[in-house]
Amino acid sequence: MDLRKVKKLIELLEESNLSELEIKEGEEVVRLSRFPATSASAPQVIAAPAPVVAAPAATATPVAPAAPSPAEPGLPPGSVVRAPMVGTFYAAASPGAEPFVKVGQQVRIGDPLGVIEAMKMFNQIEAEVAGTVVAIVAENGQAVEFDEPLFVIG
Repeated sequence: MDLRKVKKLIELLEESNLSELEIKEGEEVVRLSRFPATSASAPQVIAAPAPVVAAPAATATPVAPAAPSPAEPGLPPGSVVRAPMVGTFYAAASPGAEPFVKVGQQVRIGDPLGVIEAMKMFNQIEAEVAGTVVAIVAENGQAVEFDEPLFVIG
């Protein structure tokens, strides 16, 4: 398989919400994954979907609109922006630059909040909600885990 095709596949994986991509072309196979491969000796657990039981229409209750998730212990109330991947968090585009946001700053949906470096690629973290930055939980240069709180927007 051509190296240009592989690079294009990597770009497609990075731009999508996919966690894995496998392409077979003749006898050649390319498999890309956002997560490290598990060892052959590690058991793989796959959860079976729970059976769905339909409730009678007469007992249906109205569904309330989704409320913001409750704040975690130790975090101020507001919408928590979490790390979408494992990597190193940076508050600014370069070491000497101003941080993307500061506590008390107003942000709109899509505004850059910081970046996470993973595998020599910088992935921009954007505001998922509009509001005021209430807290910046992650420290500049800190290693972050998947789903770790980074910011709180109120």
